Amino acid sequence: MMGFMKPQEGKILIRGFDAWEQSSQVQKYVGYLPGEIAFFDAMSAMDFLKFQAELRGLNDLSLMYQLIKRFELDPKSKVRKMSKGMKQKIGLICAFMHDPDVYILDEPTSGLDPLMQQVFVDLVLEKKREGKTILMSSHSFEEVEKTCDRIAMIKEGRIAVVEDITVLKKQRRKVFVVTVASESHAQTLVQMFPDAIDLGHFAFEVAVIGDFRKFFDSLKTMDIIDLDVKTQRIEEIFMQYYGRENHRESNTI
Repeated sequence: MMGFMKPQEGKILIRGFDAWEQSSQVQKYVGYLPGEIAFFDAMSAMDFLKFQAELRGLNDLSLMYQLIKRFELDPKSKVRKMSKGMKQKIGLICAFMHDPDVYILDEPTSGLDPLMQQVFVDLVLEKKREGKTILMSSHSFEEVEKTCDRIAMIKEGRIAVVEDITVLKKQRRKVFVVTVASESHAQTLVQMFPDAIDLGHFAFEVAVIGDFRKFFDSLKTMDIIDLDVKTQRIEEIFMQYYGRENHRESNTI
């Protein structure tokens, strides 16, 4: 989409410009955050940002300064002394500071602490309300769930499925780790959830899909010492989706 690689087939148009043949035009309207960012380590954060602004012919730096404040970036720090998270902030500011129409963001919250992750989410939601187009790759379902309307899964170099986020939420499997107080309660839990995985010491892993009310109502009959939720990666969610799809197809055949 940025014109760095020529497609083997088809074409990509952004605002009517061909992404390969007119890449310089396309890049004027795109804010791009690569997965790996190349910096000039001897520069300060401010020097690097101003350098990027010059390359873009950006004269109004007001948005850049707003983003520096918003992401709590120390602009005087040398890039070589920065952590992964601090460098990620610079990359995000570079992608957003010219207020583009389209954003292409590769693992945008990588290295950010939870507070800055929320700052990013709020910024993306603002841009959505402004009508901007945002394409984002992520392995975090929570991040995708907060920001995206649709999700595409790429398998073996091709888009395997495009699904609305609300559909995936309904199909999402939650995995709970339940710890009960005694052997008798453990037996009760296994009777109610035959597929529960025994983790030892009266702890069990229980997978729930769809209606969680029945699950929580069942827990009321037991003495629960601890309850935790295992975070799923987006690949796991889609593998569940593929598994159900393949199962339905085999039954149809």
